[in-house]
Amino acid sequence: MKVRKDDRVMVMAGKDLGVTGRVIKVDPGRNKVLVEGVNRIKRHEKIRPTQRGGQTGGITEKEAWIDASNVQLLSPDDGKPTRVAYRDEDGVKVRVCARTGAKF
Repeated sequence: MKVRKDDRVMVMAGKDLGVTGRVIKVDPGRNKVLVEGVNRIKRHEKIRPTQRGGQTGGITEKEAWIDASNVQLLSPDDGKPTRVAYRDEDGVKVRVCARTGAKF
């Protein structure tokens, strides 16, 4: 999987087309990613007491998983979407921008 946590990505398909955000979480087994501010859904959570005596619950909004094939990394140079290439530098495999050659 070419996308990692804390990468800056742009959504290339779906209802949030063109939106950019930071990757919060990655699930390589299911090929899914959580992106900050993308694919927001509403959850109805049961109201329950907290340890300090307050209450939590109600309708909350949070990010839902999106398929990794629907996002593309943003180039560190110009911020445009790009593919990922790999180069060998001193025996270490490094991710680089396919267009500009900049390291991620």
